[in-house]
Amino acid sequence: MGWAYASTLRPVTLEIDRETLTILTNQREVRGILHDAAITLLPRDIVFPPPTTRLHHSSITIQRARALRVYADGMTIAHRTQSQTLGEALREAGVILKPHDRVLVDGTSVEPSLALTHLHNGHTLQVEVQRAIPLVIDDNGAATTLYTTAPTIGEALRQAGLTLYLGDTVSPDLGTPLAPGWHVYIRRSHAATLLVDGRTIHTRTRGETIAELLTQEGIELKDKDYTIPPATERVRDNIQVRVMRVREELLTDAEYLPYETVWQPDPTLEIDQRRVAQVGVEGLKKRTTRVVYENGQEVKRTIEREWIETPPTPHIINYGTQIIKRELTLPDGSVVTYWRKIRMLATSYTAATSGKARTHPEFGITATGMRAGLGIVAVDPRVINLRSRLYVPGYGLAIAGDTGGAIKGKRIDLGYDEWNLVLWYKWVDVYLLDPPPPHDQIRWIIPDTPKERATRR
Repeated sequence: MGWAYASTLRPVTLEIDRETLTILTNQREVRGILHDAAITLLPRDIVFPPPTTRLHHSSITIQRARALRVYADGMTIAHRTQSQTLGEALREAGVILKPHDRVLVDGTSVEPSLALTHLHNGHTLQVEVQRAIPLVIDDNGAATTLYTTAPTIGEALRQAGLTLYLGDTVSPDLGTPLAPGWHVYIRRSHAATLLVDGRTIHTRTRGETIAELLTQEGIELKDKDYTIPPATERVRDNIQVRVMRVREELLTDAEYLPYETVWQPDPTLEIDQRRVAQVGVEGLKKRTTRVVYENGQEVKRTIEREWIETPPTPHIINYGTQIIKRELTLPDGSVVTYWRKIRMLATSYTAATSGKARTHPEFGITATGMRAGLGIVAVDPRVINLRSRLYVPGYGLAIAGDTGGAIKGKRIDLGYDEWNLVLWYKWVDVYLLDPPPPHDQIRWIIPDTPKERATRR
């Protein structure tokens, strides 16, 4: 009998999801063969030929349905499918994907177009559908709507590629869990650069004015400090603000004032004598100057006050106006009377050395119309009146009858004829002979030039 049973057995090949299994069976119907092979068919598994078919050949093909456990919309759905893609399988399970929804398989985000044939069929796929919810973003007044599956507002903004800066504010907070109907308000800060106290500060601010920006950074404007642009100006993107530190100081300086020399006549003093009646003292003038510095650099200087601290004291010199006549005995024994003696530098000249050519119509004619020659001398009329009578030791009696361009102050040029010229260049006492001119024609104060050098001994 056992031999009879064995003689009815025949081999059948089972191809299950591309894996091959060969068994010996005497069953003729596909269902019986699967029973002998201990193969249980599950919903949506596909068998060819069908289970109720009598097998006329030696192979059976089984295509197992893929098992999915779908978590969507608060429900858990167990489903088996022969669909080619994940999206088709979800539709088959009654889960309709909407734009922006997110699908995760075993915790990994995948596209709905993912082919199920690429996934391992030995376990139940864990599929999670995260529904995208609308989120309204008000970005500095510009409103947009985005759909997101992010768990928090911050993650949603990150996924949307929105860059946030430290100075920006987001309401509600970035860590707020997302829920349908949320409105998110972003208030943007402005990039700003502050140049202050030798530092450069790069920052961002939501302040509307430069003054609010300074307050944010803890920068205080003191006294006359100011900013460029002004602190009242509105903040704009990438604004550069320069803080100008203003410092003022008052400087007091002094200036010496020269004293005035005052000449006063003194009839008790002889002519050409002087006496200091009062010593001059310099005065002192002071001024206060306000100096303004901006960022350490002087920008303005203003005289605030100026006053005479001490007025100068004039230097008073009394000069003599008393004329005393004296007699002088000349080398020839004659006596002359003089009223003034002046120490002068004497030089000599002739008509030929006076600067006029012989052909000149005024050759040899002096400033007073006299003929140049011995006895006619050139003087400075500010010192000696023209036509005055003089006596010059070593020269003789003379008349002040000429002037000269170089004859200034205490200079006298002694006239000679060409044939009797004597060269002079020495200091000599010159006597002004009687009578003296009227008081209003006398030069009481004689210029003190040239000066006689002291003779070395």
